[in-house]
Amino acid sequence: MIQIVGIGLIATFLILVLKEQKPVFALFVTVAVGAIIFLFLIDQIQVIFNLLEELAANANIKLVYVETILKIIGIAYIAEFGAQIAKDAGQGAIASKIELAGKLIILTMAIPILKLIIETVLRLLPT
Repeated sequence: MIQIVGIGLIATFLILVLKEQKPVFALFVTVAVGAIIFLFLIDQIQVIFNLLEELAANANIKLVYVETILKIIGIAYIAEFGAQIAKDAGQGAIASKIELAGKLIILTMAIPILKLIIETVLRLLPT
């Protein structure tokens, strides 16, 4: 965590300096540092994926539902990352559209899971 914070702080100071001189490079540094921080987290993300797959197998949950939930989480993080980059570039309107697109894609992907939950609840209710 100390490495990530260190990289983030160094990048922040560098970006502040670059914004004055070369705004294009400042945006490039923002994107690059975001990607580098993400690379630091790949091992942690893999551990989470493995744990969730193991839990799903133990609970006899179809892997397709776990994969869908993981995709939804990934979309949320990617949309947030993209929106933050757009905001950093001063493009609040584009950031809002990225967030909206992420929410709509998540909703679309969640419909099969919601359908399954509703069907399960209906089966449990006495008729």
